[in-house]
Amino acid sequence: MAEEAYMIPTSVKEVEKLGWDYIDVIFFTGDAFIDHPSFGTAVISRWLQKWGYRVAVVPQPNWRDDLRDFRKLGTPRLYFAVNSGAMDSMVNHYTAAKRLRSDDAYTPDGRAGARPDYAVTVYTKILKKLYPDIPVVIGGIEASLRRVTHYDYWKDCLMPSILVDSGADWLCYGMGERPMLELTRAIESDRKLSDIRKIPQIAFLMSGRCKLENAVYLNSYERCLKDKKAFAENFHVIETFANMMTPPVIVEPVGDGYVQINPTYPPATEQEMDSFWDLPFTKLPHPRYKDRRIPAYDMIKFSVNTHRGCFGGCNFCTIAAHQGKFIQSRSEDSIIREIQGLRKLPDFAGNISDVGAPTANMYGMHGRNQELCSKCRRQSCLFPSPCKNMDRSHARLLKLYGKISSVKGIRHAYIGSGIRYDLFLDEKGFVDETSYPYLKELILEHTSGRLKVAPEHTEDCVLQLMAKPSFKLFCRLRNEFDSIVKSSGKKCELVPYFISSHPGCGMREMQALAQNPALRGVWMEQVQDFTPTPMTVSSVMFYTGLDPKTLTPVYVERDPEKKKRQKSFFFKK
Repeated sequence: MAEEAYMIPTSVKEVEKLGWDYIDVIFFTGDAFIDHPSFGTAVISRWLQKWGYRVAVVPQPNWRDDLRDFRKLGTPRLYFAVNSGAMDSMVNHYTAAKRLRSDDAYTPDGRAGARPDYAVTVYTKILKKLYPDIPVVIGGIEASLRRVTHYDYWKDCLMPSILVDSGADWLCYGMGERPMLELTRAIESDRKLSDIRKIPQIAFLMSGRCKLENAVYLNSYERCLKDKKAFAENFHVIETFANMMTPPVIVEPVGDGYVQINPTYPPATEQEMDSFWDLPFTKLPHPRYKDRRIPAYDMIKFSVNTHRGCFGGCNFCTIAAHQGKFIQSRSEDSIIREIQGLRKLPDFAGNISDVGAPTANMYGMHGRNQELCSKCRRQSCLFPSPCKNMDRSHARLLKLYGKISSVKGIRHAYIGSGIRYDLFLDEKGFVDETSYPYLKELILEHTSGRLKVAPEHTEDCVLQLMAKPSFKLFCRLRNEFDSIVKSSGKKCELVPYFISSHPGCGMREMQALAQNPALRGVWMEQVQDFTPTPMTVSSVMFYTGLDPKTLTPVYVERDPEKKKRQKSFFFKK
C-alpha cells in the first residue's frame, strides 16, 4: 500500500518533517528538481513513491567542496540513483564549436557551472568512494546513450561503456519506470544476483567471459580502438536490435570482462502509459527554489506530453535509442485529465504551450499488422520510403484536438513539438482523407504565428545520409501552407530547421542550400551546426568516415573554421 503522496524531500529538514527514520532510494541529479512529468527524476521518484518506496532527491550536489551534499542524507536502505539530468552534461555545457556555454536552462536563474562535465561518472565515483557497499544505479539520457562503446566528441575519442568509468553497479537505459521498479523490488528482496541479471532493460559490467548462448556478441572495446570499421560494425548491430520489438541480449567485451545489455521491455500499453502520468505531480519546481526562475521549466510548465517513441529514424537523433521506435500513446481521457489540472496552476491563462512529444503527429500511430511489426528490423518506418504497413491516419489526433478545445478554460492548444510532414504528404499529394484537415487545423488553430518544420537540408546526397525525405516534399508542403494561409486571411510563417556540417555536407552542398529558390522569403533563423552525440548513426559517420550500414566512405568536415563557414551560408542572401 503506497503512502499518501508527499512532496519529494531534498533536505534533512524535509526528511525529518515527514518523520522518516530511513530513505529507500536517494537520487542525485544534475538538474534542479522540478516535480513535472517532463523530468525523468520526478517521474521515477513519483513512480517508486506510488509503490510505497520512500524517495529523496539531492539536486545539483556540490562536487568541489568537502562533499557534504553527498553525505547529508546518509545511506539509503536500498540504493543510490544517479542521472545527469534531462540532457547529457556535455551537450548541456558546450556548443557544437566546443565553446563553454554561459548559462544552464536547468539551473535556478540559468546559472552555469552547477554540474560537472560527465556528471553521471563524477557523481557515481564520489558515492562509490564514500559508500562502497551501497549499490549505485545510473540512468537517464547520459547513461542510457553511453551504455556501449561510443564516440565522445568533446574528448575526440572512443570511450567504453559508462559502466566501466563510473563503477556503477547497474545501468537502467531507456524509459525507466518498469525496469526501475523491478530492480528496486529485486534489491529489496535480496534476490540472487543471477536473477537480477535477468531483469529487462538493464545493463551491467561482468568479469570473465560471457557464456550465454543466445546473446549477440559485439567487437570488443579494444578492437574498436584499433579499427574504426569494427566500431561501425558494432553500431549497425546495436541499432538494428534497438529498433526491434523483441531484441536479444547484447554482449560487448571490454578489458578482462564484458558489458551485458538485456533487451527492453515490450512497448508500454495505453493503460501502463496512463499510469506513468496519472501520478500526483505538483507540476511546480520544488519549494526550495521559491522566487527563482528556472528557464527550462518556463518552456514546459504548460505543456502536455501525449506519447513516447519515434519511428522517423533520423540518423542524427537519439530519440529511438532512448524512447524506442514504437509509439506508446496515452489515452485521450488521461490527457484531458492532465489538461484540466493545468487550470489550477499559478499564472495559467488557458494557453497550452505544447500538446506533443518527440514527433507531435505520431500520436496513436502504429502498424496495421502488429505481427509484421514484431518481426521488423527497419530503423525508420518512413525512410527510404514509408512502410506500407504503417497507418498514417491523423483521425485519432484530430479527435483529441477536438476534445481539448472543448475543455472549459482552454483558449489555445499550441503544437510546439516537431511534426513530420511526410506523415501526411508524399510525392503524389496528401496521404489520406485526414491529411489535409490535419494540416489546415494545425496551421490555423495550433500555431502561434510560426509553423516550425525540419527539412534539415536541400541536397539529396546529404538528406540520404540523414535518413530524411527529399526536399521536394518540403516544396510541396510550402505550396499547401501558402494556399491555406492565403485563403484564411491569417498571418503565419513557415520556419524550416537546417543542419550544417553533417557528414556528407561540404561547402558546395551548403552553397546549393543557400541558393535554393524554394527558400526565398522563408525565415532562416532556425539553424544549428551538427554536434556528434553518443549513440547516433551520424556520430559514427563523423568519427569513422564510414556509413555504418554499408561501410562505404563518407565525407566529413572536421575543420572548425570550415564548419563555421558552412553555418554562415544560412544567412547569406
